[in-house]
Amino acid sequence: MKKRDSKKYKYTYAFEEGGAKMKSLLGGKGANLAEMTGLGLPVPQGFIISTEACNEYSIGKKFPKGLDQEVELRLVELEKKTGKKLGDLKDPLLVSVRSGAVFSMPGMMDTVLNLGLNDDSVEGLILQTSDERFAYDSYRRFIQMFGNVVLKVESSKFEKAISKKKEENGVKLDTELTAEDLKDLVKIFKKIVKNDAKIDFPVNPRAQLELSIKAVFESWNNPRAKVYRKANGIPDNLGTAVNIQTMVFGNKGSDCGTGVAFTRNPSTGKKELYGEYLLNAQGEDVVSGARTPQPIKKLEKEMPKAFKQLISIMKTLEKHYKDMQDIEFTIEQGKLYMLQTRNGKRTAAAALKIAVDMVSERLINQDEAIGRIDPSVLDQLLHPRLDPNAKINVLAKGLPASPGAATGKVVFDADKAEEMGSKGEKVILTRWETTPDDIHGVIAAQGILTSHGGMTSHAAVVARGMGKPCICGCEEVKIDLEGKVFRVGNTLIKEGDIVTIDGASGQVILGEVPLISPIISSDFKKLLSWADKKRRLGVRTNADTPEDARKAREFGAEGIGLCRTEHMFMAEDRIVHVRHMILAETDKERSEALDKLLPMQRGDFEGIFQAMEGLPVTIRLLDPPLHEFLPNLSDLKVELAELKHKKAAQYKISEKEKLISKVRAQVEANPMLGLRGCRLGITHPEIYDMQVRAIMEAACKVASKGKIPKVEIMIPLVSHFNELKLLRERTISVVEDVLLKKKMKIPYTIGTMIELPRAAVTADKIAEYADFFSFGTNDLTQTTFGFSRDDAEGKFLPKYLEDKILEDNPFEVLDEDGVGKLVAIASELGRKTKPNLKLGVCGEHGGEPRSVKLCDKIGLTYVSCSPYRVPLARLAAAQARLDGAEAGAREK
Repeated sequence: MKKRDSKKYKYTYAFEEGGAKMKSLLGGKGANLAEMTGLGLPVPQGFIISTEACNEYSIGKKFPKGLDQEVELRLVELEKKTGKKLGDLKDPLLVSVRSGAVFSMPGMMDTVLNLGLNDDSVEGLILQTSDERFAYDSYRRFIQMFGNVVLKVESSKFEKAISKKKEENGVKLDTELTAEDLKDLVKIFKKIVKNDAKIDFPVNPRAQLELSIKAVFESWNNPRAKVYRKANGIPDNLGTAVNIQTMVFGNKGSDCGTGVAFTRNPSTGKKELYGEYLLNAQGEDVVSGARTPQPIKKLEKEMPKAFKQLISIMKTLEKHYKDMQDIEFTIEQGKLYMLQTRNGKRTAAAALKIAVDMVSERLINQDEAIGRIDPSVLDQLLHPRLDPNAKINVLAKGLPASPGAATGKVVFDADKAEEMGSKGEKVILTRWETTPDDIHGVIAAQGILTSHGGMTSHAAVVARGMGKPCICGCEEVKIDLEGKVFRVGNTLIKEGDIVTIDGASGQVILGEVPLISPIISSDFKKLLSWADKKRRLGVRTNADTPEDARKAREFGAEGIGLCRTEHMFMAEDRIVHVRHMILAETDKERSEALDKLLPMQRGDFEGIFQAMEGLPVTIRLLDPPLHEFLPNLSDLKVELAELKHKKAAQYKISEKEKLISKVRAQVEANPMLGLRGCRLGITHPEIYDMQVRAIMEAACKVASKGKIPKVEIMIPLVSHFNELKLLRERTISVVEDVLLKKKMKIPYTIGTMIELPRAAVTADKIAEYADFFSFGTNDLTQTTFGFSRDDAEGKFLPKYLEDKILEDNPFEVLDEDGVGKLVAIASELGRKTKPNLKLGVCGEHGGEPRSVKLCDKIGLTYVSCSPYRVPLARLAAAQARLDGAEAGAREK
């Protein structure tokens, strides 16, 4: 790396002065261009404006002091290196101006190519290349791109002009237009700019450059970039670098081309060449979908020398970066140039395969492989695929751009997709080709279908990154946006009709197709086995049925951390008895209802104990307020009014009035803080008695079959140690009564949920009567913030997140400074009383990666989450240990 004159330059770096470790300052693209330059690879020369300059520009919307002068000095250096001058009449220097964020944001920000052309310098380009057509093709591209990116003229206006010119000449392809046609387009494009932007197209190359740099800075905060950052958890304060690089041309003729390639297959992870290219084209032609690109392997026949060099460089880059690389290249008159390399976006399945294979290839070690996988992407591997036995009606077939299957209503507009998606409707976003402006629709959709574009188009790259199925380049699909329909042959599909897409095969299927659960791959199992060796934190599941329990065990759950008994009461054959229990007027009536519920509960617990044989099962006694099991009061009033209107029998009216009276008596002003949890067990002890009896009778039955039930009884919503003391004594009495009658000995423990702030700060006293704590972080978050989750998420929480009052939704990511501190306090106090006190988390935070890491940091025993998040938690727990080890090493 060349030493930089820091007194002379504050905001800019030549490629020779940077490297891959400077990503935060130079952005990913700039840092990697500098790194490739240092490796001696063929990189067109250039310089980088740092992310610091962008952040300063964002404050006052003007260049930071001294940046103008630095850019001018760098340009002079670049002119000396290349022997060309910007705007020169005989040998003009042309440059590209590209964005480059710290984290890859494909297509979200702006680029300008061929900068430096005007009516004079285009003649110099003709003089140097002896190719008038190429020169004017480059010029019209520049006006189009500059007009759209910098001057905000709609790109479609330029495209319409091109289409009209092709129609006039009776040709189909842009490449069939003559030099004279392109000259005319230059004039037409200038008129479009004049009419729309209300200014003449800038002819001064320095002015062009200044405006383009500002446009790239501005693109950091464009709507699509903001949406992408929010969806991918990228901070807003990083800024983008600007890369100013000498142009090389893939559109000079048949010995030129441009392409995108991956060192491994980003869909499957297989170690094979993957990518596309176009002859006589520039980079945007490949990703825009304007022309259908060719498979990269075909380049070997058309340009064997350049292909051989490309393969060699790709091997060098993968070995150097120790990861799959996504590269962009241009071939100018047979000579290969590297325009970008970055760690390639990939599907979850590909990420696992690549990580495991690279350990086998000794490129990385097991710890690095564990750290490579974002735990949240494991969800992608656990989603449905097409049922292979289903009968399907294939409409069309396109390119299998991102694997997975999805069913939904056809929608042609990103805004409509977002609107329908927000209402819970499943949609397939169907476009001629997506653009970065469609990002909100892509996020909302179940899958993406485009009629143009290739495997490296915007739709393909973004969908793969999100783990959504995508089919691109399905040219049989003829879209009529105005009519809101598409046709495949004689078949007409209207907006709202249901289709299914299979991103693995590229098939577009009419109607809804049954989906089945995926098969877990050997790579999945292997990586998680490595993770299990590293993690300290246990991982359990939240499961209320034997089916959920079995699925969770298959995913590696080490027990049940939360079995919610109230979910069992909601079944149609039970709710009647539950209501009889609640509305009973005498002890006898209540006992009769409980007697009917007991065998049902016992059967539930028996199935769960069998499914989790040998593993602990934590069963929470009834928690929610009783009114949740009763008919809706408003509905009952309507029913009463109808009875009266129809002049029904008086006894029916009387019964309905009596029911309304009883239901009204159960209504509470704030039921979430009312008669629920342990308060219910204290005021109606017979309910908890029935549940404890059912639990222990089920355990005895399972034990009698030679299996080992591990019983953990959890008492919810305790705020005072006397509540737990009273209920623990009563629970032990019922348990021992069952064991005595069954003449069996079964170990059991009794613990409590810590879900109220008072419980957290008095945990030392509560621990005297608890064998374990389980933190109910959902309710603890509600009671700490004073938020009602349903109201907060629906009314004001989105505004809090938008205004940065809160960085994250606290119901999704555990609030470290507030709720997390209460968990830490309670853990410390509890273990002062009982040093070996078992501590767990049973809210859905137990399946969120950052929350899992916080739980590990606090020193909890385990986390518990839904079955499909168990693999995620296992991996996150391992990464927490590795992160902790790294932090410790840094401190030393």
